[in-house]
Amino acid sequence: MRFLFLLIFLLSNLLAGGQHHQPSASEIKLKLKKLNFLGSVLYVAAHPDDENTRAIAYLANDRLAATAYLSMTRGDGGQNLIGPEIGELLGLIRTQELMAARRIDGGQQFFTRAIDFGFSKNYQETLEIWNKDEVLSDVVRVIRQFQPDVILTRFPPDERAGHGHHTSSALLAQEAFDLSNNSSIYPDQVKAFGTWQVSALYTNTGRWWNQTINENTPGILAMNVGTYNTLLGKSYSEIAAESRTQHKSQGFGSPGRRGDALEFFEFVKGSQATRDVFEKVNTTWSRVKGGDKVQPLITKVIQEYNIDNPSASVPNLIEIRKALLLLEQSVWVKRKLFEVEQLLKDCTGLYMEATTTHYMAAPGESVQLSFEVINRSPASIVLEKLESKALRFDSTLALLLKDNFPITFKSTKQIHQNLPYSAPYWLSQPHATGLYTVPDPQLIGKPENDPAIMIEAAVRIQGELIKVLVPVVHKWTDPVKGELTRPFEIVPPVFVNFSQSVFVLKDQTPQYITVLVKSGSQRKMKGEVNLDLPSGWTSSPATIPFELQKINEELSLTFLVVGGNEELDASIRAIAQVEGKEFSVSYRQIQYDHIPVQTLLPPAQARALRVNARKEGSVIGYIRGAGDDIPVSLRNLGYEVWEMKDEEITPANLKRVDAVVLGIRALNTNERIRYNMPTLFNYVREGGTLVVQYNTSNDLELDADKIAPYPLKLSRDRVTQENSEVRILKPDHPLLNYPNKITPADFEGWIQERGLYFPSSWGEPFEALLSMNDKGEPARDGSLLVAPYGEGYYIYTGLSFFRELPEGVPGAYKLFANLVSAGKPKKPVAPKSKPKSK
Repeated sequence: MRFLFLLIFLLSNLLAGGQHHQPSASEIKLKLKKLNFLGSVLYVAAHPDDENTRAIAYLANDRLAATAYLSMTRGDGGQNLIGPEIGELLGLIRTQELMAARRIDGGQQFFTRAIDFGFSKNYQETLEIWNKDEVLSDVVRVIRQFQPDVILTRFPPDERAGHGHHTSSALLAQEAFDLSNNSSIYPDQVKAFGTWQVSALYTNTGRWWNQTINENTPGILAMNVGTYNTLLGKSYSEIAAESRTQHKSQGFGSPGRRGDALEFFEFVKGSQATRDVFEKVNTTWSRVKGGDKVQPLITKVIQEYNIDNPSASVPNLIEIRKALLLLEQSVWVKRKLFEVEQLLKDCTGLYMEATTTHYMAAPGESVQLSFEVINRSPASIVLEKLESKALRFDSTLALLLKDNFPITFKSTKQIHQNLPYSAPYWLSQPHATGLYTVPDPQLIGKPENDPAIMIEAAVRIQGELIKVLVPVVHKWTDPVKGELTRPFEIVPPVFVNFSQSVFVLKDQTPQYITVLVKSGSQRKMKGEVNLDLPSGWTSSPATIPFELQKINEELSLTFLVVGGNEELDASIRAIAQVEGKEFSVSYRQIQYDHIPVQTLLPPAQARALRVNARKEGSVIGYIRGAGDDIPVSLRNLGYEVWEMKDEEITPANLKRVDAVVLGIRALNTNERIRYNMPTLFNYVREGGTLVVQYNTSNDLELDADKIAPYPLKLSRDRVTQENSEVRILKPDHPLLNYPNKITPADFEGWIQERGLYFPSSWGEPFEALLSMNDKGEPARDGSLLVAPYGEGYYIYTGLSFFRELPEGVPGAYKLFANLVSAGKPKKPVAPKSKPKSK
């Protein structure tokens, strides 16, 4: 049983995205050489993009070690440079970016259940929020399952790591090193995987925290990861750059580099080596009982490999497979057996594909499958059987696969009625702030779900029966991008999506709330939709009937909702009734070119705020930055939002808007902003209001002294404790009083953080309105700054409105309404006393 888990994890990395990759003859040679190296390494850090892709690429492709990256989190708490997704949605994107990176650099991928809850300034906070013992058990589980000989941590176990998550990843790795071989620790894991003793643990130390380190430093191993691989035609630095560039949501596009590149590893625990991390590890077949019979066979297949005819290696590979099947089961036997069976498919050019006419279907429904099978070699291959438990079929065949002769056929099968929906397993249950809820322990550590439907093919190659797993995918041809695939998904027969995630009712005026009902079924769907509302709220009508004729058909249903008398923060649920069954699931799709299409099936609910948020003005100009949902939130307040293109930012157009808001990091990401800022400043001078959200001081698209009309210095100051005290410095300032009175109560219920990248100094006539700080730190007064400029107002804020508004935080709505209402109907008055220049 314990080795089945290893096979599942190997497959999950191999099958990611459902796309077939046929290696070249030179890549096959490298894979053959890998059969003769029995060493493994686990790289450990905190987030997607923390991993050292140069080290992983080198260890996987030069040392030919079984190499994996364990990321504590999925990066849920970061920022997103490619779209508006944050939180769990961003974590899903970054999970797939890691998977894409591993497909390039040759590593495997693991995760714990820990959630990236945002920047943490110390490990004590991190481990408390994560629930240390739970995450530690996950780290021990991965070690026992993967059985690494060596662990490499990206960070040191102290404040030099620069982030509480970073420090915690190193501390947890060190503690897990000590516990993984103790059978009394997490005994349920021992039943599944046994125990495991790692040989050594090193920190991948770097000059960014140790400026004097070099290859001669005592206790340091140096590894040249910049060497060139002739079979791949690239250096490991070039491979690493391609891998790292997959972290597109974080803006980590990296240039390829050539030439020697040293990485340094500082000994921490275990058996210390002096020259090489595998120096104290037996990496030969002698580590496996009976391996002496396998090693000569591998040497033979490598020596006799014909790069012009890889299929000539099939007889030798079959002999290796037979020898492996006679050995006692172990991680290495299972790992190498998996590699040999992959090589048999690679050397024969065996291609097997199962596709559907649509990318989703409901349990119990029929799907039409199109099969394509081809053997591209002289080897004797017979397809003997196809079966799938998910589709409840078992077909015995006897198809001789002739050299380069494709066999295609279609078959309609019924999906098992009890199959679960295709939602990311870690998002299927409610969870705490720091830890995902995963009821099935077999899923812990897995990077993603297994394919919704898998076809198991029994193939006889040169007389040897081999099982091949084929994921069912949807395939289509895009007129520009060519052939594309996406995962096939099991979904509910009907979805109900709210038109937006938050609805703001400012009074008892009836408000339209729209629900989109969508079919996920091939059958006609007929039923009705109702809203589950907070007590005292009403909708008209109470229910709305619908009828959908085919899959993917949509229908908009609009309810007129009246809120209660009192302010309220609650939720609304949409429910579809079909044939006596209730469905309250929404459909969310994430689609970017660098990752497979991702589908989420969250509950069909929206945040409902009955909040007395008043506003002034009617039209807001919005200039997009890195991506946020601020325009949706402004529309919630009753504004018309003009999402202005660069060419639309003209003096004439700006006269039509009451305020302009810059999206997050607009000064970092908008290449035209340097040309538009003078126009925006002139707009302010003539009486307009400009609200600039947070930016970073690095990679500004304009000179640092041009981001504001007065001196303003950006910094990395932030307040990460979302419940930290907010002190109002100017309680009488109009921005905190009109049109909404802002009090400390309006900062209750904020999520993840107060704000980030606050200015650290500013000149006259800027006024700081708020003060806050994390525990034990000095006051940070730069979260909200306002200055008159001509007849208008320039406002700079590092408050995390981009997180708070989409989550429906009432006080954030009130405060943001005040910002865009500045100067209307009366402008903020000048300060009575001369402000102190900071």
